Amino acid sequence: MEIEQKYEHAFEELGEIVQTRVEKKRYTAMGYTSNLDLLCDFRAELLNQMLEEYLPDGRLAEMGIVDSIHTMEELLSTIVYYCSRGIGGEADIEDTRLVEECFPFQYGMGGTAVQAALALAEIGCPSLVHLTDDSKEVCDLLKTPSVYTVSQEGQLVHADKLSQTQSQEVHCIIQFKKGDMIRLGSQEVTIPCSNRLIITKITVNEFVPFSIPYFEWIEKNAENVSSNVLSSFNALLDPEVLKARLDFVKQHVEKYRRNNPEGIVFFEDAHYHNSEVKRLCLETVYSCVDIVSLNEDELKYTLKEMYDFDVDTENIISCVQGAKFIRKKFGIHKGVIVHTKDYSMYVGDTLKADIEKGLMYGNMLATAKAQNGWYGTKEQVKEVLGFELSPKGAENYQKIKESEYQKEVILVPSKYIDKPRYTIGLGDSFVGGVQMCF
Repeated sequence: MEIEQKYEHAFEELGEIVQTRVEKKRYTAMGYTSNLDLLCDFRAELLNQMLEEYLPDGRLAEMGIVDSIHTMEELLSTIVYYCSRGIGGEADIEDTRLVEECFPFQYGMGGTAVQAALALAEIGCPSLVHLTDDSKEVCDLLKTPSVYTVSQEGQLVHADKLSQTQSQEVHCIIQFKKGDMIRLGSQEVTIPCSNRLIITKITVNEFVPFSIPYFEWIEKNAENVSSNVLSSFNALLDPEVLKARLDFVKQHVEKYRRNNPEGIVFFEDAHYHNSEVKRLCLETVYSCVDIVSLNEDELKYTLKEMYDFDVDTENIISCVQGAKFIRKKFGIHKGVIVHTKDYSMYVGDTLKADIEKGLMYGNMLATAKAQNGWYGTKEQVKEVLGFELSPKGAENYQKIKESEYQKEVILVPSKYIDKPRYTIGLGDSFVGGVQMCF
């Protein structure tokens, strides 16, 4: 069956899969952080005006980044750095009001787990989330029949039934588009790729306070939890705090596995604020998970910057070799997923779950988010079927079929959008979609 037909077949089964999960009270557990996003209405014209005002003598090619943004000049320089290179990333800021003064904004949901849960909720698929920022604004965004959390009394509830216990954390999202022009005087730079910059004022997620009832509910009801997603340790800066969290999670995973041996433990990687924190995380928790999932930037950073493995992310065979290296080095139980705008790929052992279908659901939910700017409804997901396959993804698919790795690699070309409306939350939506196959 060709890829296009497989996509159509996967969509035809979507309704039945969701209905079964609802009837059997089958959840995906999503951890661990949440925050309030300010989705900025970023336009290159506004940026250009502010560059003329605050950095009239600046050189676009020389603008760079700082450890923490304190001034308007540092903010604008950081934005130019990421936009001019078309790369995504995160930057810390002392006061988010600097960004709020620059661009109009609207509220959105932040955090891998909760965004994945909202992507599933839009097609009616239930999940269970762990919150750190439990402010009213965050809980209002999560108010949907398909998203559950656990109260301090250990009861399964919807987020709007919670009372705030933690500080609010705000992330400002700058989404820039391929082809837009940055100008300063006679200087011009074309944005080479659509991407996003996340500007954060870290509060609660520097510590990731755990809700013990959440973990206890999963352990007690493990048979109803088909997959257990771990993520969002990337903002932690204190190695001792991180080690305590990771040790706790490892014990939790052991209890979950004892009560549901078929359950999948899934780790989603991220951009880390500190390389040593990332190293500690990888070397502590990877050995207890079934699947590690990461994008091409995270793959490249882990391999080249941390472990001296020379990967070429433009070469699919090199990416496969890199994924195999990560799995072997850390003892990941089943396999590694690499997801990009052009394809998603699983490298590892054969699973009981239909991981190819899971990759397709991930691709479809991510593309629907990119196309519509919000998590895709079932109707909007269906529209994705009419999009062309990524040419690069299709080329990589053929290379894998003809390679020595064909029996241990499953690659699915993405449904392609050259200029997505939104680039934030696409990887998170992908993570949500993949969970439907477990």
